[in-house]
Order: sequence, then C-alpha cells, then structure tokens
Amino acid sequence: MTQIPRGRTPFDDIYDQPDPRGFFGGLGRFDYQTPQHAQQVFRRLAAARARSGPVTVLDLCCSYGINAALLNHHLTLADLYARYTSPGMAALDTAELIESDKDFYAARRRDDAVPVVGLDIAAPAIDYALAVGLLDAGFSENLETDTASAALLRAAGAAGLITVTGGASFLTARTIHQLLYAAKEPVWVAAFVLRTGSYQPIADALAEHGLVTEVDSERTVVQRRFTDPDEQRYAVAAVAATGADPTGKETEGYYHAALHLSRPRDRTVPYASLAGPETS
Repeated sequence: MTQIPRGRTPFDDIYDQPDPRGFFGGLGRFDYQTPQHAQQVFRRLAAARARSGPVTVLDLCCSYGINAALLNHHLTLADLYARYTSPGMAALDTAELIESDKDFYAARRRDDAVPVVGLDIAAPAIDYALAVGLLDAGFSENLETDTASAALLRAAGAAGLITVTGGASFLTARTIHQLLYAAKEPVWVAAFVLRTGSYQPIADALAEHGLVTEVDSERTVVQRRFTDPDEQRYAVAAVAATGADPTGKETEGYYHAALHLSRPRDRTVPYASLAGPETS
C-alpha cells in the first residue's frame, strides 16, 4: 500500500483489532458513511452482472467485511453502528461476539446474496470477517509489495465485480494488474474515490485490460467528517490541486468521494442508472 498523504489522519490501529468494535467506535465519531452510499450501487451492479450468470464480488481493502455485510444482508450502516457501539456488545469478549455475529448475520441474509471474496492487509480484520461468515474467502496480502498467492489468484479469477470504498488512494497499478490478469471473464470495477487525489493511474491500468472508466465528477457522496481544521485545509488544497472545486463540498467539513466505474467498451447499461440518484 502507498503511504497516507501528509495532512490526512491515519486510522491504522482500528484495522488491527480482533473485531470491528474499534472500527465503528473510531470512525463513527467522524460520521464515516461511504459503505452506506455504496450499498445500493453495489447491489445494482451485482444484479446487472448476474444477468449473464452467477457473480462473485471481490472487495478490495475490505477490512471487517463491512461492504459484504451491507450487500448481502437486510441491514444498514446505522444498524451496524448501533450494534457495535452498544453496551451489550461491549460486554462480550471477541469469541463471544463472533458467536453472536454468526447468528446475527445468518438471520438477516438476503435471498439474492452473492459470494464475496475479501482482500486486505489487516489479518485480524480478514480473520473476523471469515469467522462470522461475511466472506466466502479472505486474504491478508499486500499486492503493492508482494506477489499474489496462487489461492488469491484463483479466487480473484472468479470475480465478475471488484469493489472499493475505503482504499483506492492506497492502491496502484501493481495491485490492479495482478488481479485483472487472473480474471477468467470480463470484470467490472467500482471504486468510490476521494477527490483529494487522481484515479487516473488506476484507470490507465484498467484500460490495459480493456476497461473504460466513467465518472460523474459532480455526483459525489460524503465519506466522513474531517478530524480537525488541519485535515480540512489539507483536503481543500488537495482537491483544488486536482483542478476540482472544493466549494460546497470539502469546504463544508467533509471528505467527498465519486464513483468511478470501469467496464468493457461494449457496456449497455448507462452509468447514471447504476450510480443511482443519490448525490451530495
């Protein structure tokens, strides 16, 4: 993974805990919400891909399987915040929480659930997501520094949809090429990308695999509130440096992200119908 840009607050510690209570407690203080915005988008994309056969989702930087939880279960992000920050959950040890979560997710499983493969460098997060049944397969590998394992490449090869909500700025073409070279079928890639950096290097890498990237720069969703004025100053300057206008978005106190959707050239479903009506 690439380093966190100077000026952006790191949250590394919340990913190396044995369960997601620290994740929801830490990011909840700053109104982190991208997975909720992505929930319906990813569901529409999975349904569109499924028209030509069963679809497997590969979720990059998946942490504790949050996207899989929202995609495949009758739940909202607010439901997860309420659960993992509640006094009742705080009283459990990790083993007890895992047992409780197995039942919690099984009882809310959607009929249209799809297989999800998770990839993240945080092994504890992957272990938790596998233990409670959110992931069908999970890998704690860093493809920015290492070569993908044979097992990961086999799992990635079955994916028809690759999703990212919280890690696009940490990925480079190295990760993308390893995963796309393993693909057994045309794959779609859907990434919610912060406006503080450029997605063009990733889009260029995807183009080498025959994928065209579309984005509506005016259609953005809130990621989270800034941790302090210094982080806001960093974000406003970074967005302006890309040539975009932070007015009314980052200037209002929140990171914003835009959906970048990459598909083969012969796509038939319009970007707008997949991205949905929600904007900020």
